[in-house]
Amino acid sequence: MSIAPIHVVGGGLAGSEAAWQIAEAGVPVILHEMRPARGTEAHKTEGLAELVCSNSFRSDDSSSNAVGQLHWEMRRLGSLIMAKGDAHQVPAGGALAVDRDGFSAAVTAALAAHPNVTIARGEVAGLPPADWDKVIVATGPLTSPALAEGLRALTGASELAFFDAIAPIVHFESIDMEVAWFQSRYDKAGPGGTGADYINCPLSRDQYEAFVDALLGAEKTEFKEWEGTPYFDGCLPIEVMAERGRETLRWGPMKPVGLTNRHNPTVKPHAVVQLRQDNALGTLFNMTGFQTKLKYAAQAAIFRMIPGLENAEFARLGGIHRNTYLNSPELLDAQLRLKADPRLRFAGQITGCEGYVESAAIGLLTGRLAAAERLGRPLGLPPATTALGALVNHITGGHIVTIDEGPRSFQPMNINFGLFPPIEGVATHGPDGKRLKGPAKSLARKQALTARAKVELDGWIGEASAQAAE
Repeated sequence: MSIAPIHVVGGGLAGSEAAWQIAEAGVPVILHEMRPARGTEAHKTEGLAELVCSNSFRSDDSSSNAVGQLHWEMRRLGSLIMAKGDAHQVPAGGALAVDRDGFSAAVTAALAAHPNVTIARGEVAGLPPADWDKVIVATGPLTSPALAEGLRALTGASELAFFDAIAPIVHFESIDMEVAWFQSRYDKAGPGGTGADYINCPLSRDQYEAFVDALLGAEKTEFKEWEGTPYFDGCLPIEVMAERGRETLRWGPMKPVGLTNRHNPTVKPHAVVQLRQDNALGTLFNMTGFQTKLKYAAQAAIFRMIPGLENAEFARLGGIHRNTYLNSPELLDAQLRLKADPRLRFAGQITGCEGYVESAAIGLLTGRLAAAERLGRPLGLPPATTALGALVNHITGGHIVTIDEGPRSFQPMNINFGLFPPIEGVATHGPDGKRLKGPAKSLARKQALTARAKVELDGWIGEASAQAAE
């Protein structure tokens, strides 16, 4: 009996990886790529898996780096993207960087040569046809207007973000709680809150003035020509607010009212930076109202001027840019299917992950899920303790709903250790018997997380193999 094909819309890294995984499972796949029939503002070629920005897949260290662990897991799962990345590697220290043209050509050639893959060039204008019973949409941040409009009509206009305003996100364990404290303004609980829902970092007048000076003097990034200028008053970059007057921030995201510093209750802060819990694990907190176009190096330096954040480790830095993505925790089920139309699965950046490797990883998973479903062998999700599982958990519900009127809480995210469930039993002393502190303590924790992830991934692979053999 012939097997009906699965359709994959989008020939970027996520779509290419999804198509490969489907084909390798023995299921026919039709990969739809609109280039060259219709171009985008960012792509230059018609090749599949074209790298439009950097040529780096970031750190390849799988012992103490979250993205390196994701590399390891993808290789273990037979990733086409990682195989061709390794084959076309160029020198980049501890990172995996690739020859972008050779890499794209190799991915294109591999898919074109696979007997289960058909590459269809042409735009899928609007929602996929109703007779396509299994579809993976992997169209990325440059989703065509017709398809984006179709998705908006299906999901509701408010469920797609086009100009994404992202505040920096900080690892909780790197915040100095001897300086900062938990409290909601006026101790108001709010929906789902407790009255102590924010971390507050106090600034004196001198510290505030120095902070504003640094914002005004810092180097900013510019919008790309095709992005336009999407500022609106509800989501202004903090540096733009500072340009409107030195006191603007104190009357906006840094207002000190309704708060009492429990470390120094008799001294009223001149300004306060608030951080709001960002994920259900409580490991990540975002800097409320701190969307910015500052360059990354400037962000890290300036935000570490804030008392309590001197040693902050950032899960991601802020930005404002064009980005089409779903409010995935609301719209997708645990298997990345659209609740409103389960024949549609989503992969890559449109789901709310960020980065080449993360996009390809979600493509890998959706390809495997769709193929297993087609073959009548439903596949369980990887454990949340793996890098792949942690990333999926973020996409489908690892965040928490905002407790205030600020921007929606779900934001695109790179893989980072803040997405992993906490781990117990991490070594507290080194081989010399001395207690681990600072970077050594952090390194031990990261190594424990990656070691656990490797064991858990191998267990998941074993379980999936056993189920397939039944």
